[in-house]
Amino acid sequence: MDKAATLTWLRRISGDIASVTIKRLEDTLPWYADMPPARRSAVGLVAQAGITSFIQWYDDPNSTPWIAADIFAAAPRELLRSVSLQQTLQLIRVTVEVTEERVAGRGEDLREAILLYSRDVAFAAADVYARAAEARGLWDARLEALVVDSILTGEADEELPSRIAALGWHGHGEVAVLVGTTPPQFDVDQVRRTARKLAVDVLIGVQGSRLVLVIGRARDDDQEGDSEELTFLEIAARLEPSFGPGYVVLGPAVAALVDASQSARAALAGFAVARAWRSAPRPVEADDLLPERALAGDPLAKQTLIERIFRPLQAHSTDLVTTLWSYLDNGRSLEATARELFVHPNTVRYRLKRVSEVIGWDATGPREALILQTALILGSIGAADPARRRSALRRPPR
Repeated sequence: MDKAATLTWLRRISGDIASVTIKRLEDTLPWYADMPPARRSAVGLVAQAGITSFIQWYDDPNSTPWIAADIFAAAPRELLRSVSLQQTLQLIRVTVEVTEERVAGRGEDLREAILLYSRDVAFAAADVYARAAEARGLWDARLEALVVDSILTGEADEELPSRIAALGWHGHGEVAVLVGTTPPQFDVDQVRRTARKLAVDVLIGVQGSRLVLVIGRARDDDQEGDSEELTFLEIAARLEPSFGPGYVVLGPAVAALVDASQSARAALAGFAVARAWRSAPRPVEADDLLPERALAGDPLAKQTLIERIFRPLQAHSTDLVTTLWSYLDNGRSLEATARELFVHPNTVRYRLKRVSEVIGWDATGPREALILQTALILGSIGAADPARRRSALRRPPR
């Protein structure tokens, strides 16, 4: 049979091949049978377009150099998002098998043409998905940068949750923000691989020389009992090698990703003043830099020191506040404190132990003593201001 007769025969049976192909897809591919009718119809259009395009290509192989444009133009754009590359290759394989069965005995040249064409279609499909993935990757990177910037600036809007969902965020529960410098050769994929090993999800923001990681737990419920959950400081220590030289500051944990701006503010404030603590560890928690942040004018640090140290001590016992003041003013000397308060040194020890139990900081350590003394100073200033305002209101005019 010459080529013209073969082409006429192929055009006549193309409808039958398409119908048999659709039936074979339903019988052999479960994912196709489970699809909604509209998407099954779109997949069928792709298969039929492939058969029609093959006939045109067989007539003149040079007439359709870009095969994918002919085949995938028949499908709606959202089909690329609902059908994976693996499923597309399964579709091509089934279509080729049906076509080969139908043209069996029609000559070796036709069979070789089908194999050559199917190879080109497979490469074309891979190219379509690769370009779609590249475009999606660029869009995801821009969207991720936008979300991280919204978190850092605290300008979250109603669209933030939907943007987070679009990024495929798997985090649940608490979130913390980690801030440091960007390394000269930053490997984003390495950060994500490390995060997956730690059972956390990350959003990555590169802002010039500053690198920001928003960290959230992403462990599945069935994995929770397998191993002990890492603290955010332990997670930060594992991610620390991904940062450049300098300080790496971890913000406090917050309840959810939409609250991450609170952790970000603390981390950024700590990062700005970390150099003031000569022996600061790497990474360092933002709350360990509360004195430096407060001296730099950070209102969040001042509020944290007052609410977590001064007010709990004052509410618990004035003796604890007085003892702590005296102990810090006397250079952390038990004997000098005892003499000033007219108590036994063991009483001072007991009260300092109670201070540690109430607020979680130990006044006997030099670094924590600085934190506690800053809190006492700020608390005293804050307590004096309302009294001065009330006195000024009662003072008669001259």
